[in-house]
Amino acid sequence: MIMIKKSFQKMFAPIVICFVILMTFCASPIFAETKDIAESATVKCDKEVVKAVVHSSAIGLGALLHEIKDEKKRVHLIRTFIDHIRFYHDNSGYLYVYDYNCVNIAHAAQKDLQGKNLYDYKDAKDKFAVREVSAIAKNGGGFVEYYWKKSNLDKKKDEVRKIGYAEPIPGTTYFIGSGLYLPE
Repeated sequence: MIMIKKSFQKMFAPIVICFVILMTFCASPIFAETKDIAESATVKCDKEVVKAVVHSSAIGLGALLHEIKDEKKRVHLIRTFIDHIRFYHDNSGYLYVYDYNCVNIAHAAQKDLQGKNLYDYKDAKDKFAVREVSAIAKNGGGFVEYYWKKSNLDKKKDEVRKIGYAEPIPGTTYFIGSGLYLPE
């Protein structure tokens, strides 16, 4: 019995060593794939969050704006409504509102855009980002991928990939949106 045990150990030891070497060479891709899967799950979850926040805000704003006919009062209400809303663990989630002509009505993170027409704005990849978001919102809502600067950056070269979600504000000529910055 002792003889069988020693011969088994001699046979088994090289197999274990080969397994350890093999795992050393293969571990990096496995861990990288696991990280990609985790990031993918996070992005999927964040997309659900942004969709829920935008939809709830659209419904709420639609109800509030229903009785207000004065445009200045409507704009003031929209700006006040979205101004302090932040979400995601790092507070990078914010809301914006445009009309369908791509004029920014309100932007919670980049106030300098308010009142500006971004119809001709092209992102870092020459995509008419606001036009595409407007079109998707006009058709009931959905997701669009584009590049946008984070609020603390001010150069087009610093734009990062983003997935935006927008939908109409019921009873108005506005749409509301938000998005999530994607991992590099």
